[in-house]
Amino acid sequence: MATVHDVAAYILMKAAPMSAMKLQKLCYFSYGYHLAWEDRPLFDERFQAWANGPVAPELYSKHRGRFELRRGDIEGDPTELDESERESIDIVLENMRVYSANELSEMTHRTGPWVQARERAQVTDLERSTEPLLDEEIADFFGALAEQGEHDD
Repeated sequence: MATVHDVAAYILMKAAPMSAMKLQKLCYFSYGYHLAWEDRPLFDERFQAWANGPVAPELYSKHRGRFELRRGDIEGDPTELDESERESIDIVLENMRVYSANELSEMTHRTGPWVQARERAQVTDLERSTEPLLDEEIADFFGALAEQGEHDD
């Protein structure tokens, strides 16, 4: 199975440069939509409900202290991704690369798995939390978004 680093390296290969925050959010949206579309996780690493939105701590440890990331800045192997994984990420990039990091972050704060995890942790807006986002909630949320998108055509 691919890792969050493989996914991040693939995203940077296709769409760099970008901020570290935007990379985190694109990994999250890729994970969510892939889980909804394919009924399987994109990688094993979990997202946590940090104050700024969903964050994969393993990925954060690789870009901590950096604002902008370029191709090759995250060590990962994009060839570990299978065709359906690349397809899910490509669709997310096609539809979401136009949004800023802040816009993507705001999308995660309105409703859904991040909000549910923050509520479980009983933390205020700016408080730290390592509460994990649950795959069941992620799949339900992104499944509903995908269904809604199909009806918008």
